[in-house]
Formats: sequence, structure tokens, C-alpha cells
Amino acid sequence: MLEVANLRAGYGPIEVLRGIDLTVAAGEIVALLGSNGAGKSTLNNNISGLYRPFEGTIRFDGKDITGTSSTQIVEAGLVQVPEGRRVFPNLTVRDNLELGSYRRGKPARAQNLERVLTTFPRLRERLRQAAGTLSGGEQQMLAIGRGLMAEPRLLILDEPSLGLSPLLVEEMFALIGRLNADGLAILLVEQNVMQSLTIAHRAYVLENGRIALQGKAAELAEHPGLRKSYLGH
Repeated sequence: MLEVANLRAGYGPIEVLRGIDLTVAAGEIVALLGSNGAGKSTLNNNISGLYRPFEGTIRFDGKDITGTSSTQIVEAGLVQVPEGRRVFPNLTVRDNLELGSYRRGKPARAQNLERVLTTFPRLRERLRQAAGTLSGGEQQMLAIGRGLMAEPRLLILDEPSLGLSPLLVEEMFALIGRLNADGLAILLVEQNVMQSLTIAHRAYVLENGRIALQGKAAELAEHPGLRKSYLGH
């Protein structure tokens, strides 16, 4: 579904990604793991069309989308939920959700809204509230709900557990598992290594702009180098 080949990218003269190869198949959860500054968001932003790579190709559904505008990429069904939630604080929860279907999913807006509110009952209770008054966990639900309004075929989740309490982190990962069980392909970009590996099918570990490890998630969870780097044992 998504194929990234020999991707080199960065900002101005600074190269951040140094030849990345990565794939996501239909129906998969693929985790992209790495510490802060490893280049995860740079990769997301190039896949989503916010930046143009220096070299390499990005294909979605067999079509070359390298350097295509972010608008066209969303219209194709590749949707990113950005790090930091980025909700519109002064708009209501309903308005935030409906903005998700601005480029894609407009004809089925009412059905999609109902589906999102069934997935996130807490948002139904707060439809008329300003998004800025929600808790951090509720804002993360709203950001994901807004992404779902665009009827994604592949959803990129950038650090969905960041800043959440341990209990909400559990809830968030359970939700990601349920979305995938309904058939949605997900690229999960996370610092939370071990929890990501429990729900992902496959994973890539990004270090200093290169893929340091890749493989089945269950096997990587037992990898001694990974455990040492991220768990200290």
C-alpha cells in the first residue's frame, strides 16, 4: 500500500534521512520507532507531502506520490494525525471533526461523524464545547477522530501517546488495535517502543536518519540491542 524507497530528506542543506526503505501493506499496523530527533517526523512530513524529499520515491497504492501536494495525498486516502494534536482550540468539537472531511469524505459526513462518536463516546458529550477546553486525552481522541472523518485508507499516527497518563496510553493503544481490526492500515510513529511492539505486526527502528533494525514486532521485542537501548536491560 505504502512503499518508501531510498528516501533522503531534510531541511535546507541538512540531510536528516539517509536512504530510508519502508513498506506498509493493507491491513497492517507498522510501527516506526525511535527516540526524539531520530527523523520520525521528517519521514511523516515527506510522506504526507509537507516537504519534498531530496531523493528517492514514495508510492501509495502503486502510484508515485513523491513531491505531490499534501492536498492530493489526503484526497488519495493517506491521512496523518500530527504530533501535538493540533486541534483548533476556539472551534467546537463538532466543527473540528467536520473540518476533517473538508478534502475527503464529505458525501458521507453524517455517517462518519456518527461512527467517530460511537468510537469516542466522550466526544459526543462534548460536541458543543470548544476544543481548547478538553483534556489532553480528549484532544488526542479529537485529533484521531478528525483524521477518521477523511475516510483514510492508511492512517499515520504521529506520537499518539505523547503526554498521556499511563491509563490513557493503555486506552489509546487498545483503540489503535480496534481501528486496525476494522481493516484500517496504520503507520504508528512512536517513542513508546514496547507498547507499540505489542500491537504492531512489523516495526522499523530509526536511528540517526537510518533504519537500524526492522522485522516482525514480536521478534524485535526480544531483540537484545533494542531492549538495551530503550529499556536499559
